[in-house]
Amino acid sequence: MPTIVPGQDPLEKPAHDEIEVGAEKEDNADSIPPLGQPQEEKKFWFQRGKDYDPNAIATQARNHPSVYDVADVRDQYKPRDDWENARRFDPLARWTWGEEHEVIRKIDWRIMLWVAIMFTAMELDRANLSQAVADNFLDDMNLSTNDYNLGNSVYALSFLAGEFPSQLLAKWIGPDRYIPVQIILFSIVSASQFALNSRASFLASRSLLALLQGGFIPEGLITGTIGILSFVMLPPGPTQTASWSRGKDGWFTAREESIMVNRIIRDDPSKGTMHNREPITLKLLWQSLTDVDLWPLYAIGLTFNIPTFSPQLYLTLSLKGLGFTTFQTNLLSIPYLVLKIINMLLLSTLAEVTGQLAASASLFQFWCLPFLIYLRVVDTTHASKWLTWAIISLLLAAPLAHPVQVGWISRNANTVRSRAVGAALYNMFLQAGVVISSNIYRADDAPLYRRGNSILLGILSLNLVLYLLAKSYYIWRNRSRARKWDRMTPEEQLVYLSDHQDKGNKRLDFRLAS
Repeated sequence: MPTIVPGQDPLEKPAHDEIEVGAEKEDNADSIPPLGQPQEEKKFWFQRGKDYDPNAIATQARNHPSVYDVADVRDQYKPRDDWENARRFDPLARWTWGEEHEVIRKIDWRIMLWVAIMFTAMELDRANLSQAVADNFLDDMNLSTNDYNLGNSVYALSFLAGEFPSQLLAKWIGPDRYIPVQIILFSIVSASQFALNSRASFLASRSLLALLQGGFIPEGLITGTIGILSFVMLPPGPTQTASWSRGKDGWFTAREESIMVNRIIRDDPSKGTMHNREPITLKLLWQSLTDVDLWPLYAIGLTFNIPTFSPQLYLTLSLKGLGFTTFQTNLLSIPYLVLKIINMLLLSTLAEVTGQLAASASLFQFWCLPFLIYLRVVDTTHASKWLTWAIISLLLAAPLAHPVQVGWISRNANTVRSRAVGAALYNMFLQAGVVISSNIYRADDAPLYRRGNSILLGILSLNLVLYLLAKSYYIWRNRSRARKWDRMTPEEQLVYLSDHQDKGNKRLDFRLAS
């Protein structure tokens, strides 16, 4: 077997005793370089102990056997010639764990950091409205709390309406083009809110803001600047980072591009079946809509966030009602957000380390339970206002399961078209849940909202059942597939892979995350 040289550029012409990539050589099993020893991937630094070898070959079958390691079917899964990363595709590519982790680190700094900056503004619009409410916004606009609920409902419905078209447009023209334009347009509408002067203008602005947030969530003048910079900071793909603004050589070396491309496509060969600026056809759209294996996650998306979203909408109104000043109310709205960010990161890390997505996501509900019970049974108008603030803040600081569930959708989609459509549908169900949340606390239930809190406890109980059902469904599906797959002989498995009998998450060798 030839020696794998860490750091070697796979595009360089190999020496006579190294591997030559060609049709004749690929058909010869003896010319295939060895894979790394199967082992659990250590994604985080704290998982890497004394047994971690950065020089060990990382290329291996991870979640399921890779079709690119079977010489007889490898060519049938070759990416399309017009795939944007085709020039870096190499089924014989091998790399070390040290190289892979270094590339991931570089992606985090070059791309994910900027994406995080763009999403940092996600809560600004909601927070700004909440802060405005704390400063007599409703009285100034002659609005009641029910009008406030209506505004939030209009916002959610408009977001829901804009989500699907936005995702399809982003897939068609490319997120690197669409998202910056979307952010800039949103910032224009957001900055124009100073002119609000009536109930109609309030509802219209909520609708426009939500329509422009579909598929991505920007905010205001700050994000107008971010939108302009995003034209520079968002490359179309890993092999398309070279430009006048990012340097003629791009951000990554040829070796790093090869690792990125082949690492991803080995896990999901379907990524090579669509160009990053290719629209989703009606046929593919229908296949994605009818993908029942994603439906349990849509059901969870509808209700999981309701136990905290209703109290969050009324946080500043509740604090003002407890006797805090406008300045105190706005300051007291900060601590729960800090704790929420920390908890969300911890929950996401827990889900990645354990692989137990349903169990990890359900911790959000268990966190909320005691605080909702307190708000339901205690007369907070006669309790210490600081204790009530602490209880509400701890409730709202619950570790949000949304990042875990978005990743869950992506993993279980296993095709580019299902991933795009699935993410859009999940967010649409999430916004439908916002409509429900916006109408649970009503004026005739103020100030304790006992009826509303009883409803929230009922929905929380439903959520726990939904997580259990989703977990059970995916376990059942995986066991059913495993029985069918294991009954096949190696020859029958090869025929199955060769014939493309099933695609995406319907393949018998694919296991749904749970």
